Amino acid sequence: MKFLSLIPLPDWLALVCFFALWIGYAWFAKVWGRKRGSLIQTTNRYRGYWMLQATARDPRMLDGLITQALSNTPTFFSSTSILVIGGLFALLGTTDKATELMSEIPFAQTTTLVVFEFKILVLVSIFVYAFFRFSWCMRQYTFVALVIGSMPSPKEFESGKFDRHRYAERASAMVGAAAETFNDGLRAYYFSFAALAWFISPVAMVVATLAVVAILYSREFRSEVLGILKDDVNPPD
Repeated sequence: MKFLSLIPLPDWLALVCFFALWIGYAWFAKVWGRKRGSLIQTTNRYRGYWMLQATARDPRMLDGLITQALSNTPTFFSSTSILVIGGLFALLGTTDKATELMSEIPFAQTTTLVVFEFKILVLVSIFVYAFFRFSWCMRQYTFVALVIGSMPSPKEFESGKFDRHRYAERASAMVGAAAETFNDGLRAYYFSFAALAWFISPVAMVVATLAVVAILYSREFRSEVLGILKDDVNPPD
């Protein structure tokens, strides 16, 4: 209770608003994306096309190379998250100088060392979450490689021993799960920029969070890339 009183009420309200918008948008994007077709849902259709094509290929070296290329990005972000976390912990040792620097920025609100350190710890928690999502994404892509490697030969699919569409659907669902996990980690990076505005003032944090939500919505539901991908490229039966 004593710690709660050390943090001003506007900062608590801004923090609650920040996480409410983050969690609320994640839920909205998942539910609304199934109805209207978000970027991740639309690309899942292409993942289905990919895995259906993979069942007809032998050997599947191309699919292995694609899987490896896809896993490189979460690997990069996972390593970057560790570096950012280390930098933030290093910043905790120089909070007195950092607060002096922030006080010189126009419109920046002056805070105590306790509040400043608390804001840094919130940033640390965001990047820790991002690290776990990216590392889990890397693990999921190893499962994708396992699924592709264990695919029966095209002749076994043609003979009817294995169901081609069912196998492709299961494999594409695994790739889609990895993509969803990566999207969670990348979204954490977006919201970390909104959390940086907290060092200026609680109002700036709320405004920045709303701006991040607007940017994410435009990219996931209104982007030009989404319009291109929504064009039906699936050949008629």
